[in-house]
Amino acid sequence: MKLEDKMLTHINEKGYAKMVDISEKDDTKRVATAVATITMSKEALYKVKNGQVKKGEVLSVAQVAGIMGAKNTSNNIPMCHQINLVGCDLDFEINEETSSINIYATCKSLGKTGVEMEALNSATIAALTIYDMCKAIDKKMIISNIHVLEKTGGKSGDFKF
Repeated sequence: MKLEDKMLTHINEKGYAKMVDISEKDDTKRVATAVATITMSKEALYKVKNGQVKKGEVLSVAQVAGIMGAKNTSNNIPMCHQINLVGCDLDFEINEETSSINIYATCKSLGKTGVEMEALNSATIAALTIYDMCKAIDKKMIISNIHVLEKTGGKSGDFKF
C-alpha cells in the first residue's frame, strides 16, 4: 500500500474536515444493499403482521420512510455527497422464530460515488420508523445488525458480505 493510500481523504491540509473532491471520477452505475434488523415482542410482531398497530400500516410507512432516508442521506451525514439516486427499494422479511424483521434496502445511482451510505441510511430510517410506530406496544425493541450486504460499481470494485 502506498503512503498516499493511507492518507485521510476527508481532512484538508490544515487538519479540518472537508468533502472529498470527486469531480475527476467517471460516472458509473452503482448499486448497494444494506440490512437492519429490528427485534420486538411477539405481541408487537403479531400486530405489525396483522395491521393492528394504531398508528397505521407499519411496513408501508417504513417503506416510504426508508426511501426518504436514502434521498436525505447527505443531510444526515456531513461528508456524504448529494448523489443522483435512480432507484431505491426496500424489502421486509418477518422472522417469527426470532420475533424480528430484517429490512433490506437497495439503492442505485449513476454517478461518481457509491450508494452504500444511502442504503445504510434507508434501512436504518425504516427500522427507526418501525420503532416509532410500535413503541406504545413494546419499548424494548432492539435495532441491530446494520451493515452493507453488497455493493457493485466504482473504482474499488464489488463487495459482498
